[in-house]
Amino acid sequence: MATVSILHFLVLLLRLSISTSSPQQAHESFLNCLSIHLPGHNLSQLIYTPNTPSYSSLLLSSIQNLRFTSSANPLLIISPEDALAIQASVICCKKHSLLIRIRSGGHDYEGLSYRSDDGDGRFVMLDLAKLRSVNVDIRRSTAWVQSGATIGELFYKIGKSSRYHGFPAGSCPTVAIGGQVSGGGLGRLARKYGMAADSVLDAELVDANGRLLDRASMGEELFWAIRGGGGASFGVIISWNLGLVGVPHNVTVVTLHKTKKNEAIQLVYKWQYIAHKLHEDLYLKVDIISKQGKKRGAEAVFIALFLGRCSELLYHMEKSFPGLGVEREDCREMSWIESVIYFAGYTNGEPIEILVDRSLQPKEYNKGKSDYVKDPIPLREWEGIWEMFSKEGAGSMYLNPQGGRMSRISESEIPYPHRQGNLYNIQYLVRWKESGDVASKKHLSWIRDMYRYMSPYVSKNPRAAYINFRDLDLGKNEKGNSSYSKAQVWGRKYFKDNFRRLAMVKSKVDPDEVFWNEQSIPPFTERIYFKELMAYNGSDTT
Repeated sequence: MATVSILHFLVLLLRLSISTSSPQQAHESFLNCLSIHLPGHNLSQLIYTPNTPSYSSLLLSSIQNLRFTSSANPLLIISPEDALAIQASVICCKKHSLLIRIRSGGHDYEGLSYRSDDGDGRFVMLDLAKLRSVNVDIRRSTAWVQSGATIGELFYKIGKSSRYHGFPAGSCPTVAIGGQVSGGGLGRLARKYGMAADSVLDAELVDANGRLLDRASMGEELFWAIRGGGGASFGVIISWNLGLVGVPHNVTVVTLHKTKKNEAIQLVYKWQYIAHKLHEDLYLKVDIISKQGKKRGAEAVFIALFLGRCSELLYHMEKSFPGLGVEREDCREMSWIESVIYFAGYTNGEPIEILVDRSLQPKEYNKGKSDYVKDPIPLREWEGIWEMFSKEGAGSMYLNPQGGRMSRISESEIPYPHRQGNLYNIQYLVRWKESGDVASKKHLSWIRDMYRYMSPYVSKNPRAAYINFRDLDLGKNEKGNSSYSKAQVWGRKYFKDNFRRLAMVKSKVDPDEVFWNEQSIPPFTERIYFKELMAYNGSDTT
């Protein structure tokens, strides 16, 4: 215990010495370190400071949430092109006691890959946008994908290689693979094949000591942790080896808009009892979208993906959910890759190349939150939920069914624990274009009020959340005697009982917290273990 305390004290002293040295001295010392470890490299193409002309454009290049453009504040940006540059960067950051944040380049709900929530800019951002290769091996049904590649780029390469292969990731093509997979990766194929992280076969990672590791050399505990535990807590994930899954020659999609309030409420209420029990080839979600204008309110949009022909889909719907009223003319048959484009919001026959266009994601203000539902919400309560959508600043609720394979995978198989017993998960999201405090307050108030309103009807002890819908509201004002005790508040929401195991992995691979942010996994130290043991035995832990 004493050793751990002394170690953390020395780390604090080192960081203090860096902060008290002049910026010029610190910068020169850091550059000297990089030049030693990267002989022959052009450092001007690797490292960017606030005085570098292209610093701002690089920093802003993949910030999609305009809420954080003014608070993005890395001391340095490093833009590596290979593993060697990442290794050198980690070694030199650790030597100079600089924290590291990792940006794959896609989405980041709370911006923690490029900013500090408390305004402290004493960190280096590793921007992995140049690491974006995708190598698909159809014969082996695998793909090596670098973290800077987007889901759309992976889907594009799969679709160009085969009509019979797919991958179970999310629907937004501009999300980067690094964050998507390391946080779990829920998508339309989850009920059939599980999450993106469930299909990981191997990975390349640079750890806190600058070592380049694969699955065999990192060990099964670290390999377990990065598949759904948030990879940025444990190292720099360079690439993933992903197992592809089988899809039929034709799939069927259906979208039905229910705009009449009473009909929509009745159907959403019934959907809760049905969607998680449907055939696992059938994914049926509900988007509850706010209607703006003079008559505020909401509509329910039912969206289905069936891994088969329309006739089979109609059979399953007539058997399980006839009230939804799906007809043959509602069906659209297409290839799986065409359905990827469709679910990304491009429904007019856009070409497959649209999946690799990173500029399509609009830059906007937004805020997200999440929940899991274990028991159907009573019909009368859906009336109240609909009323919430009549308020100013209303956003959307996306209800995604669970069941199928998701319920057959153990909670401890990977860090993502929200498996059996969950009917569906909810993503709350507000988006707005107008700038200013008034607009921001209006929309943020709505989503936080909606989250409070839903508290009686969602999971409890803990009230669960999804790490890829990161939410800094969770445990924000929590007090505790250690970073671990504070982190347990949000940690158990994201990971349930897997949080402690993640913290134990962290204590082995990054005890000095080189990879730290406001919701990174804290190390589980001997002192914490002692306090837990004393509490368990009923002893005084003070």
